[in-house]
Amino acid sequence: MKWIEVSVFFKTENKALAEDLIANAFSDAGIEGVAIEPTDETPADGWAKEVMPLPVLQNRVTGYVADNDLAGPTCLNLKRAVEILARDHGFEARFAHKRIDEEDWAESWKSFFWPEKIGSRIVVKPTWRDYSEAPGDIIIELDPGMAFGTGTHPTTRLCVQMLETFVNREDVFLDVGTGSGILMAAAYKLGASTVCGIDIDPVAVEISGENLARNRVPAHDSSVLVGDLIQEDRVRDVQERFDIISANILSEVILSLLDRVPAVLKPKGIFICSGIIEENAPAVLEKMESLGFTVLEVRHSEGWTAIAGRR
Repeated sequence: MKWIEVSVFFKTENKALAEDLIANAFSDAGIEGVAIEPTDETPADGWAKEVMPLPVLQNRVTGYVADNDLAGPTCLNLKRAVEILARDHGFEARFAHKRIDEEDWAESWKSFFWPEKIGSRIVVKPTWRDYSEAPGDIIIELDPGMAFGTGTHPTTRLCVQMLETFVNREDVFLDVGTGSGILMAAAYKLGASTVCGIDIDPVAVEISGENLARNRVPAHDSSVLVGDLIQEDRVRDVQERFDIISANILSEVILSLLDRVPAVLKPKGIFICSGIIEENAPAVLEKMESLGFTVLEVRHSEGWTAIAGRR
């Protein structure tokens, strides 16, 4: 099967805002599970002719589209959306795409992914890399499955650091928008007794299940659902009540999600949210406080914010 690798290279003074806007444009175009990576590469030969090289050490958002009749309109819609965003928000962006075979599709992104300590104890290690473990390290073996992220983005780092602070032994944990499953694996290795996840993308659910097994999280202590917790009927499907809920997703989604969180969070439970660009943090804080959450901690990194609050 052929695939199309779609990338937006961008240069901006407000990196977090551009990432958020571009990732949302991918989602609106129907391209889920994007990877956001720094790059020191300019587009290679064979890329679409409209590509213009950018200076080195820029950033890119990348996703993958099946090479079928819908690929052309999808790429065109995304390109137009990014051009509008770049114009309206004052950043430089270039759109690029190329066709790749399935074996290349599965391997092309791996060259960017190396073992990295993303918390005080937690190390993300790709399955195909070696790592010399230090005393006290908690290793998470990760094969994200192309396009579900490497776990080293600032928003994930912030979530992991908060999990290190707030997860207690025997906690019951839920991750909303679980992606590769990294936060579920981290919570379990930090002592949670049961970890659950929910994601709108069936492929993400499959990949997260594989990564949980890879990290020896027992099936009887974990589960992953396909769905959207923002929808009331999906809230009813979640029978468990949780000590900790995390959501590393877009801030506008968090604002909607907050209305549903109290239905599945235990009294005194903790909600951790990330994926919030700093300028949107006041709106999230205001919504949390209006729902009766006590804000416990606010962390910032590279233009992103994570918030932990107790119900």
